[in-house]
Amino acid sequence: MRRFGRFELRALLSKSARSMLWVVYDARLGQELFLCMPRVAPNSAAATAHWQKMAQAASRVQHPNLAHAIEIGQVEQWPFVAYDRALGETLDERLARQSAPLPVEAADWICQYLEGLAFAHEAGHAHRDVQCATLIIGANNQVRVLGLEVAQEVFPATVDFNTVTRRAVRESAAEDVLCVGLLLHRILSGRPVLEQSDLQAVVQQMQPLGRELVRLGWETPHPIPDPLRAISNRATDRQARQRYHIARTLLRALDGWRTTAASDQGGPIALLMDKLQRIGHLPSSSPGLSRIAQSSSMERQHTSALSALVLQDMALSLELLRRVNNSLKQSGAAVDGTVLNMQRAIAMLGLDGVQQAARALKPWPGPLSELQATMLRSLMKRVHRAGQIAQVLRPAGYDGEVVYLITVMQNLGRLLLQYHFPDDAQQIRQLMQPPEPTEDQPHPQGMSEQAAAYAVLGCDLEALGAAVAKHWSLGEELVHMIRRQAPEAAVRHPNNDADLLRLTCSLANELVDALTQVEARRQPSVEAATRRYARALGLGLQDIKLALNPETPPPATFDAQQPPPLSEGPRASALRKRLTGGNAPPAAGGGA
Repeated sequence: MRRFGRFELRALLSKSARSMLWVVYDARLGQELFLCMPRVAPNSAAATAHWQKMAQAASRVQHPNLAHAIEIGQVEQWPFVAYDRALGETLDERLARQSAPLPVEAADWICQYLEGLAFAHEAGHAHRDVQCATLIIGANNQVRVLGLEVAQEVFPATVDFNTVTRRAVRESAAEDVLCVGLLLHRILSGRPVLEQSDLQAVVQQMQPLGRELVRLGWETPHPIPDPLRAISNRATDRQARQRYHIARTLLRALDGWRTTAASDQGGPIALLMDKLQRIGHLPSSSPGLSRIAQSSSMERQHTSALSALVLQDMALSLELLRRVNNSLKQSGAAVDGTVLNMQRAIAMLGLDGVQQAARALKPWPGPLSELQATMLRSLMKRVHRAGQIAQVLRPAGYDGEVVYLITVMQNLGRLLLQYHFPDDAQQIRQLMQPPEPTEDQPHPQGMSEQAAAYAVLGCDLEALGAAVAKHWSLGEELVHMIRRQAPEAAVRHPNNDADLLRLTCSLANELVDALTQVEARRQPSVEAATRRYARALGLGLQDIKLALNPETPPPATFDAQQPPPLSEGPRASALRKRLTGGNAPPAAGGGA
C-alpha cells in the first residue's frame, strides 16, 4: 500500500496542472478522507509558510456550500488540506455512474457551487483550479466547493512574500467563473470540453489565448432550453469582455432561469413582483400632473380632456388600466375582454379613482440616479414614438387609444427592467453591441435582445411584461397582443382582430428600433421591417414613410404638454368594443 505520511493512498481522483485530489485512509481517525495538495510543492520555506497562511485563512471562511477542512498539514515539502470523504462524491464520479442529468439538475448543482464560490471571492479568496473533482455532490444533492486556496501562485525561491503582491484576486476570480462556465458546458454536453479533463488546459486553448471556440452544440443528451443555452455560451464566449466576470452575475442568470423553469412566478419575475409592491411600476414622468389631477378644476373637464391629460404620463396611464381591470375582476362584473381605453377607464373609476391613482405614484425619478433616470426617459420617448407610429398605421375602425396603449404594453418588460433593474438593462445593452472585429471575424454580430436577456436574467423581457399583465388581470387576449412578433419568425396573415393589432404594434416598435441604429443601417432596417409586414398588413413603403415623417406633424410630443393624437376611424370593430368595455357599467362614484 502506497503511503503519504500517515495516510494510505487509495485512489487518485483528479490530477491537473495545478493540483491533485486523492482518496486516502487515515488510520488515526479510522475514516477515508479527501486529500487536496498542489501539483508543484512550494520551493522555499517562505513559500510554504505563505501557502499555510492562505489555506488557514480560507478554512475560516464558513458557508454551507464550502467544504469544511478537517486538517491542514504538511508531509515533508508537500502541504495538504484534508476533507471528510463522507461529504459526497465528485462530479466526475456522479457522471460516471449516472446517466446525463437533466438541465434543471445541472443548473441546480452549478448554482450551489457558485453560491459558495461567490462567498469565498467576496471574502478575498480565489480557487484558481476549478475542476470537476472540486464539485462535491452530497446527500439531497447538496453541493460543496473543495480545494479553496490549494492551488496558489508559484514564485521564485528568493521572493519576499511580504513585499511581492500576489496576482489580484479579481483576476483569479474571473478565471474561476470562466471555469465554472466550462463545468456547466461539460454537464450539459455530456462529454469533456475539447476532449480535455483539465479545465485549465481548456482555458489555454480558448480564445484569446488560443484559437478554440467553446460553444454548446446541438447533439446533447437532453434538449437545452434557449435561455440556458445562451447562459452557457456567454460564460465561455470567445470575447473575454462578453463573459461573466463575477460569480454572482452568473449565479443570478442561472438561478433566474432555474426558478423560472420550475415556477411561472420564480426568479426575476418574483423579484419584480416584490418591487412592484414596494415602489410601484413606474414613476410619474409629469411632476405637475399629480397636482392637476387632485385639483377641483378637473371636475369641470370632459372625459376626453381628462384622458388626454392622463395619457401624458405613462405611469398614470398604466396605473389606471391596472386599477380598472383589477376592480372588474374582483367585483365579478360581466365584461367581455379587457378595458383598454383611457376614457372608459376614467368614466368607470370616477374622478376620485383618478386622484387616488395619481397620489399612489412615486415622483420622478423614484430611486434612480440621474444617469439611470435619463436612460428611462429616453426609453419612454422611444415607446411614445412607437405608439404614435402605430396610431398612423392602425387599420380603420380601431380606437387610437387602444392601439397606443397596446404598443406601450409591448414594451412593458423593457420599461420595468430599466426602472427596477437599471444595471441589468445596461448589461443587456452592452451584450447587444458587436464585439471588436478580428481577422477571423471581421464583421462580428452582437447578441440579440432575447439572447442577451437570457444571459443576464435567465428569462426574456416578454416574459416579464406578460407576467405583470397577468398580475394586473388584463386578460389572456391582451397578454397575447402585447407579445411582439419575434424578429426571426415569419409574419403570417392575421386571423383575427387581436393578431392584426399585435402585428401593427410590433411593426411600429421594429421601426423605432431601426431608427435608433447608426445612419448607414437605418434605411435598410426600415425597408427590411416593411418587407416583413407588407403582405400581412397591406402596407407599402410609402405608408411607412408617411408614418415616420407625417406631412402635418401631430400636436403631441412626449415632453410637450399635449397627448398623442387619438382620432377614431370610420368604423367600429368587435375587438374595439370589448377593449373599451362598451357593455360595462361605470363604477360607484360616478364618471367624469
